Amino acid sequence: MSTLHDLHRPLGSTGLRVSPLGLGTVKLGRDQGVKYPNGFTIPDDAQARALLQQARELGINLIDTAPAYGISEQRLGPLLRGQRDEWVIVSKSGEEFEQGQSHFDFSPAHTRLSVERSLRRLETDRIDLLLVHSDGNDLAVLRETGVYETLAALKREGKILAYGISGKTVEGGLLALQQGDCAMVTYNLGEQGEKPVLDYAARHAKGILIKKALASGHACLAEGVDPVRASFELIFAHPGVSSAIVGTITPAHLAANAATVAAVLQGID
Repeated sequence: MSTLHDLHRPLGSTGLRVSPLGLGTVKLGRDQGVKYPNGFTIPDDAQARALLQQARELGINLIDTAPAYGISEQRLGPLLRGQRDEWVIVSKSGEEFEQGQSHFDFSPAHTRLSVERSLRRLETDRIDLLLVHSDGNDLAVLRETGVYETLAALKREGKILAYGISGKTVEGGLLALQQGDCAMVTYNLGEQGEKPVLDYAARHAKGILIKKALASGHACLAEGVDPVRASFELIFAHPGVSSAIVGTITPAHLAANAATVAAVLQGID
């Protein structure tokens, strides 16, 4: 079966090279307040370790986590021991999830606290990409809170290698790319409103990560059309896309997604 080992690509001009498919890890740490069509059981350590090993074997080197993903970071630290240089780790700051509720804090003090905490939890000396976990008020977050200035300082200190935003608006995505390295945007068969952010990234060698690539599992099309294949064909037809993050914990789905991405990128029918 095709793998992604030979299909890694630059994440904009960050110097990082990432697999075109990334592994999202919300399901390793949180089963409350998630927007998936079906319920799931959080994998135990043996299952999580096997999933990460499978991802590596498939050529996936990009892993996405966040403080808001419950205990995802705390679990990944021990699970990735001895493998740090094998992975490009993306984490976030700004959103906290406690007692079943999200709350947000983009202040410089909290941003620095959050990054330092993530470093400890992940048992690492640097986070490859740190994204602002926006509450949707992207422009206000970037202009009024000092979060980007704090991330720029953390980058100078070597604690993060690149930074950007996981946002919800075109205006926020554009500003984030003008002043930072990467944006994580929603782009799928049903939602393409943030395409101008992808266009800007392609013109200016900025990084783009796609979230909700399969519409959080809700991807659907007319009968006779493979929605997963169609989703990845749409995504990777755009030259601005670096990687798509998919949060499956099902080994068969992970293998099928990797094979489909490989086929799309290699032009295999």
